[in-house]
Amino acid sequence: MLSSLQNPLVKQLRKLHRAKERRKQACFLLEGTHLVEEADRASWPLSVVCHTAAWQQRHIDLYQQLIQQAQRVELVSEPVLEAIATTAHPDGVIAAANHQPHPVSEALPSLGLGIEALQDPGNLGTIIRTAAAAGVDRVCLSEDSVDLEHPKVLRASAGQWFRLPMEQHTAWYEEVAQLQGKVQVVATSPTAQQPYWNLDLRRPTLILVGNEGAGLSERAMQLASHQISIPTAAEVESLNVAIATALVLYEALRQRQATGRS
Repeated sequence: MLSSLQNPLVKQLRKLHRAKERRKQACFLLEGTHLVEEADRASWPLSVVCHTAAWQQRHIDLYQQLIQQAQRVELVSEPVLEAIATTAHPDGVIAAANHQPHPVSEALPSLGLGIEALQDPGNLGTIIRTAAAAGVDRVCLSEDSVDLEHPKVLRASAGQWFRLPMEQHTAWYEEVAQLQGKVQVVATSPTAQQPYWNLDLRRPTLILVGNEGAGLSERAMQLASHQISIPTAAEVESLNVAIATALVLYEALRQRQATGRS
């Protein structure tokens, strides 16, 4: 059992709290049984799994699976697991997953999502979870957005992170521009005259959403062929970006199901 906080492996895993180290090591942390289980189901490569004795007893079948899948499985003390974790009360297992690209099809998206300069990891994780549920087939994230492999992004995605085709682009605007004329590019804007439910979202569509405070930049707005708004009561300035995204995505899903399209 690893019980020392000075153990080299423990020190290495604790460094993964920082984005710079995640890029350097090409690894990221998965905290908790649910995320580790989803990674196992997705056959995502795991370099290290650390677990407590109590966790192993509660999850014998998953433990046996991880022995087969992970490169290294270590029994650790509860204080060591707590030191590795970014959460206050880890449930007994943490894994280091290897970085690898999400599979993104070369085909045009039927329903895509372009995310510009999003900063809150909880918002991004919630958007990923909602996008997977609504049938989004591509997520394109700008480089200045929060790290896709941030622990809170993974937790908030509730495991859907492993299933959704996603890319974080250094040339995000160019990626969006390449889709102009091939799919309708739709920008959310509080000043747009057209409410989101009046736009035909059955067509191949890329929906753009922006920063929590500033919204979409002028450069991103210029890439859009349509602008839509989400009407609110007069005293309400705006909605949370994850909620706003969910409304538009589920309107697209509603329209497509009403006509038998997906």
